[in-house]
Amino acid sequence: MTTLTTSQDHPHAGASERLTYSVEEAAQLLGIGRGLAYEMVRDGSLPGLRLGQRRILVPRGALEALLGSSSMASAPGVQSAQCR
Repeated sequence: MTTLTTSQDHPHAGASERLTYSVEEAAQLLGIGRGLAYEMVRDGSLPGLRLGQRRILVPRGALEALLGSSSMASAPGVQSAQCR
């Protein structure tokens, strides 16, 4: 499986990979809009961790699971592509 980020991509990450991403970063990694990403967090199809009253973080494992899932088409706003 391809790693979502490296310490070269985020100099503040240090030697280890980041464990969480902001909703905006997760949206960018998934190639979706910010609004859809927040909607997915709200309905539970993209797990988010609320820190305080405003900050929501998405665990890296949740993104990897979503991208590796064969049932990804069940996520709202995500349609499976069929090549002919």
